[in-house]
Amino acid sequence: MDRPVINYIYDPLCGWCYGFSPVISEFYENHKEDIDFRVLSGGMVLGEREGPIGEVAGYIKDAYKQVEETTGVTFGTPFLEDILEKGTATFTSLPGALAMATFRIYQPDNSVPFAARIQKAIYEEGLPPAEAKTYGHCAEDFGMNSTDFMKLMVDKDKLEIVQKEFEVVQKWGIKGFPTVVYQEKDKGHVLARGYMPLEKLEENLKIVKGQF
Repeated sequence: MDRPVINYIYDPLCGWCYGFSPVISEFYENHKEDIDFRVLSGGMVLGEREGPIGEVAGYIKDAYKQVEETTGVTFGTPFLEDILEKGTATFTSLPGALAMATFRIYQPDNSVPFAARIQKAIYEEGLPPAEAKTYGHCAEDFGMNSTDFMKLMVDKDKLEIVQKEFEVVQKWGIKGFPTVVYQEKDKGHVLARGYMPLEKLEENLKIVKGQF
């Protein structure tokens, strides 16, 4: 019998997803024995939205404080000073999505921890989101070779996987991140849209499971 699935739709550059990382990580630990978890990348910063982070620095400087106050996470000094203040690092969701698609092939059960690791690398350690070595560094924490991982990331098939992934997210009508969707057989129910504390997420899961 197929197990139910929690679809965690996030974006590596989503500040609210970074704030949600401790919640979804604990939620994953609570339920990974009886529910499968799948992480999908939303494609928040693509195409015309891509560019130097300095172009959106004004917005981020206000938004990150709200994320900290609401969620309790902190943005690291390396990100705030080396990335945000300098403003030259390229902001793009594609490399992070390619990294997730690659990692998911080899360690699907660790996708939630890997998503959290990616966001820690960007928003705490201040590693550049457009560079493959950022994600190779993250993959090392899961026993993978950094150089090999970076090569796998740029395979043509990974780009095709990611493009289809973005299309699925759009087809589902998901426009904001993070979003958590509980799926059982052919039915899906939204558990969370945007940041939500763990207690409320657990409560929503109980309600939804009671409907099956």
